Amino acid sequence: MTPQHHGSVFHPRRDKDGQPFLIHKPSEASPLEAWHDPKAVACVLPDGAMPAVVNGIPIQSWTNRPASDTDWLALAAAHAIEEPPFGVPAGYRAAAGVVVRETCGRVWVVAPSNAFGGYEVTFPKGTVEEGMTTQATALVEAWEESGLRFRLLKHLVDVKRSQSYTRYYLAERIGGNPADMGWESQAVMLAPEHQLPKLLNSPNDRPILEALGHA
Repeated sequence: MTPQHHGSVFHPRRDKDGQPFLIHKPSEASPLEAWHDPKAVACVLPDGAMPAVVNGIPIQSWTNRPASDTDWLALAAAHAIEEPPFGVPAGYRAAAGVVVRETCGRVWVVAPSNAFGGYEVTFPKGTVEEGMTTQATALVEAWEESGLRFRLLKHLVDVKRSQSYTRYYLAERIGGNPADMGWESQAVMLAPEHQLPKLLNSPNDRPILEALGHA
């Protein structure tokens, strides 16, 4: 990322309108050694350096990822999981996201660019667009916000948030590179589960932590 005035930087990816996106208070990357320390919070910035392997899984860009909604739907359908009915309360938008716990006990979280929506750190999630399923949405939003490829394992919890009613899935990482995060994220982190209550600043994420503790 290119340094700008007052410490601000431009995200290497352009926003949804194709415009340069300015990060006002950039996050700080961790040393590479943190990725191999289960007690450490590891953090990478867009296009930042990553080790070749984390917890036995190669860190490699997902070059053959789905290129359309149809492709994302097909990917989700090929590995579909059973889940309960999803009823969205009146006045809320449907959304879907993922919670991914590594074999070392740490959990993947993202830092939304410029703390969008008031979230300094949270789990990857996004709105379910017309024609998409919650499972396909969870996969595509997780990729866009974290640069990682996940496989859904099971339904975790449904949560009311500020404007959405979000279905979260427990998932496992099977590939990707967090340094490939899209413009909506200014950092991707791998954090010990016991540190998540300090990192996740929104009360909307508390029910997710409770569900994760019983997963």
